[in-house]
Order: sequence, then C-alpha cells, then structure tokens
Amino acid sequence: MPRTTQLRIYTVRDGLLDEWAAKWRELIVPLRLKFGFEIQGAWLDRERNRFIWVISYDGPEGFAERNRQYWSSPERERMNLDPDDYLVETEVREVETVI
Repeated sequence: MPRTTQLRIYTVRDGLLDEWAAKWRELIVPLRLKFGFEIQGAWLDRERNRFIWVISYDGPEGFAERNRQYWSSPERERMNLDPDDYLVETEVREVETVI
C-alpha cells in the first residue's frame, strides 16, 4: 500500500494545551511508533489553542486498518486517555508530499 500521511489539527480545551502535549508525547507517541507509524512533527499554536501534528504509515495493511489496530489494542486501552477530555474539535486531512 502507498504511504498515507495525515495532517491533524486539534483544538484543545482552554487551559489544557500543555497537559495534552505532554500526554501525547509521553503516551501516544511511543505506542504509535510501536505500531509502525511515523511522526513527522508536532506544533503548538497557542494563539488558537491548537495542537498540530503530522503522522504517516506505509505498511502492508494500510493506514486505516493499522489505525484501527492501534485504537483497539490493549496498550491503547490501558493508556486510560480519552481525547474527548482534552479536545474540542479534531480536523484530519490526508496530504501528499510535493518535495
């Protein structure tokens, strides 16, 4: 399957941007990497209270299936981290590299 890359823009609840970023870095990143995802970067837009990151996957089962496996994994469940506790809005866009 070809590489799929997503730009993810999360609007975070007031006052929780730094806490979300820390939990994302400590909990989500290691498990995403374990599942074979690549993370190209992450940024904070403090003015708009947004967390922005880029994730990709190019394994044999495709992004959607691997993402489903990630979310249904016992490791993800043990994380005890519900994005709805932090995120007001989630925007996901599939993007393509041009350079």
